[in-house]
Amino acid sequence: MIKAFVVDNDRLRLADDLLANSDQVVWADLVNPTKEEEAAIEAWLGVAIPTREEMEEIEISSRLYVEDGAYFMTAILPAQTEADDPLMSPVTFVLAGNRLITVRYHEPKAFKTFPQRAEKVATGCTSGDTILIGLLEAIVDRLADILERAGRDIETISRDIFQPSSTKASKRNRDFQELLKAIGRKEDIASSIRDSLISLQRLAGFLTHASTQTKMSKDIRARIKTLSRDVLSLADHATFLSQKINFLLDATLGMISIEQNAIIKIFSVAAVIFLPPTLVASIYGMNFNVMPELTWNFGYPFAIGLMILSAILPFWYFRRRGWL
Repeated sequence: MIKAFVVDNDRLRLADDLLANSDQVVWADLVNPTKEEEAAIEAWLGVAIPTREEMEEIEISSRLYVEDGAYFMTAILPAQTEADDPLMSPVTFVLAGNRLITVRYHEPKAFKTFPQRAEKVATGCTSGDTILIGLLEAIVDRLADILERAGRDIETISRDIFQPSSTKASKRNRDFQELLKAIGRKEDIASSIRDSLISLQRLAGFLTHASTQTKMSKDIRARIKTLSRDVLSLADHATFLSQKINFLLDATLGMISIEQNAIIKIFSVAAVIFLPPTLVASIYGMNFNVMPELTWNFGYPFAIGLMILSAILPFWYFRRRGWL
């Protein structure tokens, strides 16, 4: 599908047909394009549109390059970010003269919100470079929102780990498996957004170089510089979140280890407490002919009392030492 946009009173308007408005189109958005649609765009611009396989290559030279006077820039962008399993896929921006072409195979939210806003408000997006900057700014704003939401979720997980209810029942009922799953999901989001920001950071650097080659306006170059700073700060924040997630993971594993040690400690103390009574019972269970206590009237209560006393003394000693 091809979405063609034209400028109408300093605002973007969705055109009915690309070919019918080829002279006025400033932005062509290719969504899951077919070979015929790619051929139409290539004939219109005179440049080759990269295939999906070429867009997914990780070499910088395959993502950022100049060909036939057009600047090709590919970044990894997330979609379906409302859930904890975002879809990461490359998006290619082609700046060819006064026109912008975007090629994508998924639906980042910025590609929906930006045209809607540019259609209602005069944002100054009247050429390919201004549309590109406005679109990139919308993408960065969206990534910032995702990181803010992830940060709030991480704070919630942190409170669940370090500030549980004081009752013993709530401590026992903490589901460490669910906590580990939640931490893993947030790590996936943080690492995915960080990869996206790194690709945008490289794109911004390449765009800075392109702005000098194409002699973009001073305002555009200033916005590119601001965009680069925003992307760098968000990348630092994503790194911070990843570090905090790793800390929470270590803390959760430590909590699990403490819980396991407490359980083992209970069994160990129980074994030590019941060991002396077992020894006493074993002694009087031996089948020797000469055992004076067997014929003694108070032999049975004496053995029972000795077993109880031998169990109480270790328990009292452990409590006194603070081991229980």
